[in-house]
Amino acid sequence: MSTVLDELRAALTDRVDTDPAALNAARADKSGHAAEGMPLAIVHAASVADVQATMRIATATRTPVVVRGAGTGLAGAANAGAGEIVLSMRAMDRIVEVRPDDLLAVVEPGILNADLNTALAADGLWWAPDPASRAISTVGGNIATGAGGLLCAKYGVVRDAVLGVDLVLADGRLLHLGHRSVKGVTGLDLTSLIIGSEGTLGVVVGATLKLRRLVPGQTRTLTGLFPDVRAGAAAAAAVTASGAQPAIMELMDAACLAAVHRLLDLPAPPVGAAQLTVQTDGASASADADAIAATLTAAGGTVRMARDDAEAELLWTIRRAMHPAMESLGTTLIEDVSVPRSALPAMFDEIARIEQEYELVIPTVCHAGDGNLHPNFIFTGDEVPDIVWRAADELFRSALRLGGTLTGEHGVGVLKRRWLVDELGPDQWELQRQITRVFDPLGILNPGKVFAA
Repeated sequence: MSTVLDELRAALTDRVDTDPAALNAARADKSGHAAEGMPLAIVHAASVADVQATMRIATATRTPVVVRGAGTGLAGAANAGAGEIVLSMRAMDRIVEVRPDDLLAVVEPGILNADLNTALAADGLWWAPDPASRAISTVGGNIATGAGGLLCAKYGVVRDAVLGVDLVLADGRLLHLGHRSVKGVTGLDLTSLIIGSEGTLGVVVGATLKLRRLVPGQTRTLTGLFPDVRAGAAAAAAVTASGAQPAIMELMDAACLAAVHRLLDLPAPPVGAAQLTVQTDGASASADADAIAATLTAAGGTVRMARDDAEAELLWTIRRAMHPAMESLGTTLIEDVSVPRSALPAMFDEIARIEQEYELVIPTVCHAGDGNLHPNFIFTGDEVPDIVWRAADELFRSALRLGGTLTGEHGVGVLKRRWLVDELGPDQWELQRQITRVFDPLGILNPGKVFAA
């Protein structure tokens, strides 16, 4: 190990960090899971050359590398353990180029999602991916996990907003994948393969992003209060079936809503009530909001339009405070399944069944516009209790039976790798594992993540 450290220090000098507190922090992310043992060192890369030097040393010494951004992931994919090099991309945070005429930007991976959009606004542009963690998550992390967020139903996920990536392979070679043009079908689509690969195929050192012009006009925000979450889910499915296209449609069950109101010191909501919050935008925002309000009312909801921007902002503050509210209740395992939107009521039926069977409360928030649910398991201590994993197993299998998937936006990491073959099947699982070996023959990139040994 001293030889590896010596080589890193010789090549990267003060970019190499062995501070015990920093190393300990790199063992965990927002999932609550921490890797065993202490990483060898953190390399704070400031350039592509730094990344290449790190990977060449790692390959020569057969040392595993875990790429890390802001550490806001929820699947343990960026957690580094014993003897591993942490390759931090956080210092690579420049906007290299913005082309309003081509609706694209070239950025380094360490820039925060929200900071990017603040800068783009000066040109009347924005990058559509909108994870709830946008103020603290990096664009590189968004790409690594294939992140989603609140606006996916109308504006798509990260995969829809990336034209190309610059990728350093495990042996230090630099590839430029993708294109700057709207169309491009030359060869295999390796850019899409990299998105969501969770650091197992290479190190993203740059990204060419597809931008949008800022949506003109005012947004409209409304809420529908329902007697229970199943009724709210049925109403959300009715909005989708109606042909209306909200920009955001978020559903909070009774346990989530009550916890957030307590955290924010707001009046308690009605017992058992679930809340569906909807935002419309664009030139037809008012007409769309009125049509959605009629659908929600017909579905049994008590509907309220936000009076002004301040009230609308409060409603979205309530939604974005969900994760802190869960953390205030105890240690939280934040799960992430997706089902077809028409299956949302059935999925909430499954959650209710699992709660009863395992005598648990599973607070759940849902991106109802795209069918992505986040059930939360609350417990005490650092280790996930066996009963929680058994309940989660039931939940995952329920989502698959309903035509859904194990993860809509958080990724597999270490937390879901044991279920991956259940969704993919053994043949596809093995094919994907073999693909990782084409990019990383020595298996030094994020070992143990996504694919169990």
